[in-house]
Parts: sequence; structure tokens; C-alpha cells
Amino acid sequence: MSQGVYPVEIGTQHVELPVVRLNDRLALALLITVDMGVGFMGRAGEELAAALSDARVEVVATVATMGIPLAVEVTRHLGLDQYVVLHKTPKIHLADAVTETVRSITTDADQRLLFDRARVPAVEGRRVAIVDDVISTGASTGAALRLLRRVGAEVVAIGTLVTEASLWRDALGEDARMVRALGSIPVFRPDGAGGLVEDWVG
Repeated sequence: MSQGVYPVEIGTQHVELPVVRLNDRLALALLITVDMGVGFMGRAGEELAAALSDARVEVVATVATMGIPLAVEVTRHLGLDQYVVLHKTPKIHLADAVTETVRSITTDADQRLLFDRARVPAVEGRRVAIVDDVISTGASTGAALRLLRRVGAEVVAIGTLVTEASLWRDALGEDARMVRALGSIPVFRPDGAGGLVEDWVG
């Protein structure tokens, strides 16, 4: 790591992610998918779709908002048309949503995943892949798994651009075996001398 960026390979693409302190004990390399550009997301979506191709996915699901560009590209490259979005922000069409509590590494309070009941038929009884930009603690992915299973989806794969450290493995338990990632990154801890060191555990 140099000058506040962390180099990482995401599939066949090299990127340098800005490292931002979350608090005095933890810093993260930020992957902001909406800032990565169409070319990057197109290739990443193609490569993740290839990694998911043997799972016979029928529908892609993602968590808003950073997962949406990836879900669009993975859906396109799997030759599918349907994807669904689990939201974290209330919207007018989500007044009667199916909900699941979640706490992510970048928020201080519990949130809720919200899934439009009108979209339940799109996943019920179908083979679903959850895709997201980053899997870190596994909290959002675990909540998405619980919600989708509760409405009758058969989750067959979990795809991500990068995994972050390894807390997600314990959080997901047996479901961790479904994770397919194009890369991996650590979190960062203070080194006691004003710098940061990589932490691959979390």
C-alpha cells in the first residue's frame, strides 16, 4: 500500500482502491462500483458470470445500491433478463415489503433489507445467485440469504467482485462454500507508528 491506495486484481483487471479510515481502529479499501465505469463493470460482470455459469442461475439478486451495476452486467452475460434488488432505503413501492434486519461494516446502526412483494414471483421456486460488490463481514449477504429463502428462492451461488478479510466465512457458515470472488482485499489496522498494516482476518 502506498500513498493511501491499495492495488488489487479484480479478475483480469488491475485497480487501485483508496484506503479510508472508518475509525481509529479500522481502515477500508473502498470499491465504489458506481465510479468504476462501464468498461470495468462490463468486463467484471462477464468474468463473474463465467464463474457462476455452472450453477444454472435463473435470476440474479443484489443489494442496493453498489451491487446494482454488477447485477445488471452479470444478468446480461448469463443471457438472462431478470434481476431483483433488495433495498436498504425505504421507497414508496416498499411500504409492504418483505424485510430482514442487517448491520453492515460501514454503518453504525441496524438497517433493514426491503424486498418488494410484487417481485416475489420472480424468485419463488427459482435458482437465484446473489451478487454484490464486496463481501466483508457477511452481514448483508447473510440477510439476503435469509430473506430470499423465506420467500421461496433456491439460492445456488453467491458472487462478488472482492471478499474483504475473512470474517464473512464464519458469518455465512456452510453457505460460504457458494461464494465465488474475482479478488480479495484485507482490512487495515494502525501499526502504532502512524501507518496501517494489512489484516486478512478482520
